[in-house]
Amino acid sequence: MNWDDFATHAKDVADWGADYHKTIRDRPVRAQTAPGDVSSQLPDSPPEDGTDMANIMADFEKVVMPGITHWQHPRFFAYFNSNAAPASVLAEFVASIIAPQCMLWQTSPAATEMETRMLDWLRQGLGLPDGYQGVIQDSASSATLAAVLTMRERALNWQGNVQGLSGQPVLRIYCSDQVHTSIDRAIWVAGIGQDNLVKIRSTGDLRGLDPIALQDAITRDRAAGFVPAGIIAATGATGMGACDDLDAVANIAKAENLFTHLDAAWAGTAMICPEFRPLWQGAERFDSIVFNPHKWLGAQFDCAAHFLRDPDVLRQTLAIRPEYLKTHAQGDIIDYSEWSIPLGRRFRALKLWFLMRSYGMEGLRSRIRNHVTWSQALCERLRALPEFQIVTDPILSLWTFKPAGASDEDTQALVEAINTDGRIYLTQTLVDGVKVIRFTAGQFDCEERDFDTAFDTITEIARR
Repeated sequence: MNWDDFATHAKDVADWGADYHKTIRDRPVRAQTAPGDVSSQLPDSPPEDGTDMANIMADFEKVVMPGITHWQHPRFFAYFNSNAAPASVLAEFVASIIAPQCMLWQTSPAATEMETRMLDWLRQGLGLPDGYQGVIQDSASSATLAAVLTMRERALNWQGNVQGLSGQPVLRIYCSDQVHTSIDRAIWVAGIGQDNLVKIRSTGDLRGLDPIALQDAITRDRAAGFVPAGIIAATGATGMGACDDLDAVANIAKAENLFTHLDAAWAGTAMICPEFRPLWQGAERFDSIVFNPHKWLGAQFDCAAHFLRDPDVLRQTLAIRPEYLKTHAQGDIIDYSEWSIPLGRRFRALKLWFLMRSYGMEGLRSRIRNHVTWSQALCERLRALPEFQIVTDPILSLWTFKPAGASDEDTQALVEAINTDGRIYLTQTLVDGVKVIRFTAGQFDCEERDFDTAFDTITEIARR
């Protein structure tokens, strides 16, 4: 393929993409294929000769599309949405064409300086105070791992990377029992060990960690010879949206000299709406905060905004400076590879620039407010029916329910029947050990009519 061919095919793909999104409601949300259906259509060996792009696209439609679960479907109410607003898609297209490697300022000055400014735009949008600096990570999981590594090095006086962990004091990190499993994985990868992630019981309507139990656990661990290293809090945890009391956590962390990290991967986007900020009151006291613009804000995956009150502690943990990676330039520069676990970095800031300029902050706020309003209205419609039980009340656009009096098996059967129907897509979770159905809304282009379809689908299939 030459670049003239590329231009022709790119126009065809753009037309295909627009048609895909305009007709996506006609498709079942979840892929309806069985295991092995796709791989059975793929040859065992790679081709020796090239194939015309028209044939490749025809095979794409036949082989790939039936096996796609449509994350951009307006009735995708299962996991937290991974959005792709049109402006963001265009930015990714442009970034793919120029294909820069953005590990250092000198390898992509525009990408570096735009990243600095875009993260500051987001900081302002979230209402975080001056002083926080940001970096784009690939995911909240990577940001959390970076924070855990920083907790480890800070608690070991920066000797873990140098000496290894053998013979070092046993570290402890604290979180609630509602956190995402990415926290557990970060503990594994950091070499701290699952047994040293202390999960504190959650309480109250928001299922936040119990501050008294947290303080007691830290006190007991110090007395037993462990070294407390940090606390990981959550705003809008994945299961049912649990939110910790951040001021209470920050008070304990300050008294105990512990590093704090806030996982607001999903709910952080909603904080661009001032009326939702009581859910993370005290966030401005945390050392590290992450949220994912690729979830609710509309940015194409992958794009996690990681804010730090003192980036030097992160750089001290991650930075390696061989001569060939040094930038010899006058003036203050940032090499974001020193803020991230991977060395290589994509031009992710471009899609934030396109997105915020195209829709404006108020346009983005309006979408989030609509999602919350429509989701909570659906919750109330189901609450009014005797055959349903609302198990946890809405936290933003996330809530859980089940058929009244149903067993776990019956609840799971309803989830499967709904997803097989294809009109909407839901998933299940556990609340206090009981199987429930989880509903969350946040697809960039969803409309109120999609929530009406959700109500009709849930009630029809449950009654059937």
